[in-house]
Amino acid sequence: MKSGENRTKLDSTGFACDINSWSTVCVTNKPVKIDTNTMQVHLQPSTTSTINTTTIVRPYSMHESPYVMDYITPVTITTTRPKQTTCDHNHEHPAVIFSTGGYTGNLFHEFNENIIPLFITTRLFKSRVHFLVVDHKPSFIQKYRRVFPRLSNHEIINMATDSSVHCFPGAIIGLKYHKFIGINTSETPENYYSMPDFREFIRQTYKLKTKSVFSTKNPPRLLLISRQRTRKFLNQKEMVKMIEQLGFQVIIASSDKEMSNIEKFSRVINTCSVMVGAHGAGLANEMFLPDGGVMIQVRPLGFQYGVDAFYSEPGPGMGLKYLEYRIEPEESSLADVYGLDHPVVKDTASVAAKGGYAAAREIYLNKQDLRLNVNRFRETLVEALGFIGRHKDVVKTR
Repeated sequence: MKSGENRTKLDSTGFACDINSWSTVCVTNKPVKIDTNTMQVHLQPSTTSTINTTTIVRPYSMHESPYVMDYITPVTITTTRPKQTTCDHNHEHPAVIFSTGGYTGNLFHEFNENIIPLFITTRLFKSRVHFLVVDHKPSFIQKYRRVFPRLSNHEIINMATDSSVHCFPGAIIGLKYHKFIGINTSETPENYYSMPDFREFIRQTYKLKTKSVFSTKNPPRLLLISRQRTRKFLNQKEMVKMIEQLGFQVIIASSDKEMSNIEKFSRVINTCSVMVGAHGAGLANEMFLPDGGVMIQVRPLGFQYGVDAFYSEPGPGMGLKYLEYRIEPEESSLADVYGLDHPVVKDTASVAAKGGYAAAREIYLNKQDLRLNVNRFRETLVEALGFIGRHKDVVKTR
């Protein structure tokens, strides 16, 4: 807990909460009893107060989305005396309570709201913590089965099925969110963690061998994320032919099943110097690129929400280069449907102004495919080759 006021309160009372628009994290450095039957964390009453206090936390880092938070199981932190005064289990290390509900199943959100916040919150303990999970999703736990053992030496406790009272020397309820695919180093203990630290943690976890794009002399590899439902590349074969003519070895990722296997897919990405994809969760895979790698976001027509904050801003903090290819109206399938003079194509801002975020998302993300101008897109790829020190190779192919 970094802020001075919260730090002072924690030192004086043994309990404090850090609250912002994204997340709530409550910390106690005194012994607690956690009753998994009632989802209650019982604190030791303060010696300076006779008034019982209660705090309710939904331990998920997405408080700006009320719809999602309504489905997160609340945990009650209270100084009231527990019904069961004895402990079924006594633990030597503190507890960390968090939810695996919300947007899990989406890579971008999994790293933003779970994996990176877990790293920030628990790395200082050097794995000497117990994870207690609400809204337990076995698929999520299985997906990150390599990550959890490196953050905690103990088996994960599913609070919904445990039905007992656990006693801990302290507890953290909730996870600290910093920013999209990033860490505010100034907010970590003693400036202890940064995004490069997290990237090194990921490299070690998944045994990723390529640390830098400049450490190999092999032909550059490009990963193309090929979406199958929305924002598809309609002329993908033509794109691949042009990319290969530039000297790239192209790897196409088109299966959700393939990309959901983090352990295998991260190793594939780690062999690539450049990653290309239309705006979407799959671009979060950039974190597996080697240092100096280039992520190219193909920006669809019309939809602007999160396009910069989600992917362009995090890149430099991870030691990556970011490039963007903005499609022109004639490169959008919406031009085929509505015509170039229709407001949906010609005046995209009017759609959001009239129907709001939901309307813009439905049209520009859910109903749009892309047909890239390969000659124009080639210029972006040439720029990427320059970033990875392969610009001379391009000259030879002309």
